Amino acid sequence: MKNSTLAKLCAALLGVGLLTSPAIAEGDVKKGKKVFNKCKACHFVNKEKNKVGPHLVGMFGRTAGTLEGFKFSKAMKASGIVWTAETLAEYLAKPKEMVPGTKMVFPGLKKEKQIINVIAYLEESTKKPD
Repeated sequence: MKNSTLAKLCAALLGVGLLTSPAIAEGDVKKGKKVFNKCKACHFVNKEKNKVGPHLVGMFGRTAGTLEGFKFSKAMKASGIVWTAETLAEYLAKPKEMVPGTKMVFPGLKKEKQIINVIAYLEESTKKPD
């Protein structure tokens, strides 16, 4: 994503409160689970087993491209992204623009509410067991 476009998107999302944790927390987990149906062919949320894509268990707070046992693209490894609700919101909107050269073929989610809901689902579903 071009810096000016990214800045505008972030400003717009911040302006309506979508990139703050409380707003993400207000996402609908059930609806997010339905949105995640688009992702589950490639990712597990509750099993530390990789598919075509890496598993997502414990993803929040992890640096992109560092999960052991999965072969990430050079672009993802070099991205320096730490997965938070905010960075994931940006990535889910336009993965190939945020990380040019990513292996992920998914084009992104177009609806902001879908992004909020899927992040709420992921925040709940990808926690490592205590």
